[in-house]
Amino acid sequence: MLVALFVSSASCAGRSVMDEPDPDGRRRSVSGGPLDGKPFAVSGYEVWCAWEQVRDDKGAPGVDGQSIAVFEERLEDNLCKVWNRMSAGSYFPPPVRAVEIPKAGGGTRTLGVPTIADRVAQTVAASRIVAVMEKFFHADSYGYRPGRGAHDALAVAAPALLGLRLGGRVRHLEVL
Repeated sequence: MLVALFVSSASCAGRSVMDEPDPDGRRRSVSGGPLDGKPFAVSGYEVWCAWEQVRDDKGAPGVDGQSIAVFEERLEDNLCKVWNRMSAGSYFPPPVRAVEIPKAGGGTRTLGVPTIADRVAQTVAASRIVAVMEKFFHADSYGYRPGRGAHDALAVAAPALLGLRLGGRVRHLEVL
């Protein structure tokens, strides 16, 4: 039955199974379905979408030494374990692998590399947080938001600055 939970989709980004209405237009309920009895409504669909994102991002193995290819060999078992622990509220992240990265000016900084399973769990959690919090951000806010960055902010600010030079007015410009 859990095989049915992990169904691939062409477009998973930013979507939750709980966001989609039933065919009759009502909000989905987890009662009586495969999520029944679980304290947290984490769907297999969300875990699968998170896995697709983690797989596409590639990345190094974590402290367990498990690469993406090795994780994929037992994909159903691994995703089922993440889903089961997250939906039961018993997920606890393993330690991260510390990697020393050289800095341009000399010295090193420590980078923590999570396991593949932990990246999947973090991606599920992050997609839920983004879905809830995104509506609270101002449309012109670019810091720490998915799909937005410094270059996007500059693309919006540059015409405003040029307008200032040409006699236009800028109400507020904040560059951090």
